[in-house]
Amino acid sequence: MGLMNATRAQLLIDSECLLGEDATWCAASGRFWWTDIEGRKLWRHDPRDGTSESFDMPERLACFTPCADARFLLLGLASRLAFHEIATGKIETIMEIEAGLLTRLNDGRCDREGRFVFDTKHDVEDAEAIGGFYRLNGDLSLEQLPLGDCAISNSIGFSPDGKTMYYCDSPTRQIRVCDYPTFANDRVFVELTDATGVPDGSIVDVEGGLWNAQWGSARVVHYAPDGRETTRINVPTAQPSCTAFGGPDFGTLYVTSARIGLDDAALKRDAHAGSVFVATPGVRGVAEAAFAGKA
Repeated sequence: MGLMNATRAQLLIDSECLLGEDATWCAASGRFWWTDIEGRKLWRHDPRDGTSESFDMPERLACFTPCADARFLLLGLASRLAFHEIATGKIETIMEIEAGLLTRLNDGRCDREGRFVFDTKHDVEDAEAIGGFYRLNGDLSLEQLPLGDCAISNSIGFSPDGKTMYYCDSPTRQIRVCDYPTFANDRVFVELTDATGVPDGSIVDVEGGLWNAQWGSARVVHYAPDGRETTRINVPTAQPSCTAFGGPDFGTLYVTSARIGLDDAALKRDAHAGSVFVATPGVRGVAEAAFAGKA
């Protein structure tokens, strides 16, 4: 297998996140957002002036998405979904998720119709497959999706035409794909065969390629729509966690990372663990849909 266009990501923000995740570009504001789950912070970066700031969250923030009303974000907190008014910091709970289970929300992304698809993970070190996949519709109704149980769910993404969904249960080292919104033809998209790395967060480009951050392997890997690996981006940190395309032309690939689980010796070797990195892979992303339920 020949790899093309291998490149290296560069440090953008030395944010020292414990568990940086959910890389998100907000087209309405022209800003890049992400979360430090274990640090309980929401981060925002403005590439126009290079400034970054963080906001404290009332509990771990696992995932989020801009709303159609740009004054608000939809938050996937550890235990619940909520609306967040950016200017005031006010948080309005929508509903709890899997109350009574030892799980928390994990990955999430809007489908092309503006419905928020998210998942949960077993919130223990040796995770078992007790989490699930859900969709919050624009009318704030909640559906559980027929994608089976999972231990550590990740990699939610949608093809540009919205007819294909990607997802994974990270410990299986497989990314799966299915028709959407029927969930038919569920199958393995790719299986990681390297000695290290598990699939984490993903983003889909305008050509339908999937860019997956691979935890534990210091890389982001591009897969063509047929599952062929074509490109690797080397990330100078061990635990890249999520990807997003942004910038005025959606040509910048943002990559979050984490320092959780690294001992002092590892952190000395990995000085920028928990930072945000960028690369320009030569392909553009897609403007992601905002959540349709707060307009």
